[in-house]
Amino acid sequence: MKMDVLTLFPSMFEGPLSESIIGKAIDREIVSIDTINFRDFAEGKHKTVDDYPFGGGAGMLLKAQPIVDALADIHERAPETKKRIILMDPAGKRYDQKMAEELAQEEHLVFICGHYEGFDERIKAHVTDEISLGDFILTGGELSAMVMIDSIVRLLPESLGNSLSNQTDSFSTGLLEQPQYTRPRDFRGEMVPDVLVSGDHAKIAAWQAKESLRKTWQRRPDLLDKMELDEQQKQWLISFEKE
Repeated sequence: MKMDVLTLFPSMFEGPLSESIIGKAIDREIVSIDTINFRDFAEGKHKTVDDYPFGGGAGMLLKAQPIVDALADIHERAPETKKRIILMDPAGKRYDQKMAEELAQEEHLVFICGHYEGFDERIKAHVTDEISLGDFILTGGELSAMVMIDSIVRLLPESLGNSLSNQTDSFSTGLLEQPQYTRPRDFRGEMVPDVLVSGDHAKIAAWQAKESLRKTWQRRPDLLDKMELDEQQKQWLISFEKE
């Protein structure tokens, strides 16, 4: 996969894109990520990228010209790839795991990181997706883009050491992940549940499914409204309510 990030602050990405799973995926050529300072495409002696909004208002807006010309350069350098052009915008669609899984299937992603008060509206004619991480405001789109890149790269084939890891993550199954434990079995009086050391794989799978449902019911019951539960899950929910 190819990723390009349009940003006024390319150095913000140096650490996050060189460490852990993302860094390894780049080294193994699973993904290629370039950061592009769109100020380099600004016209005029002072390379100005922002200006006051028509009609007045607080703050400055990013001008259309530098970003649109930077996008044109990306298209020119990679004319053969189909691109999803993603504008990081608090007014955009709420990002979730389903969207991450969808974007992980794409060939080429381009992230546009805003700053200041917002964008010239005409930039949006050149994007395919407007995405928000949630109902809060950051100083720029860089951190949002990093979060999206991380969530997408870990879904790419061979990016994780265990190919099943991203299939059993919270939200990938529609439920939160069940409680998990490691050695020692007895940690200061707190014991690992007996079933997990029983060696009975069927019982372990049933326990994991039940506890995943219980955790979701306790912490994110809204997720259950979107699911079609089987009879066993319905019975478990009844038992939770009686406890």
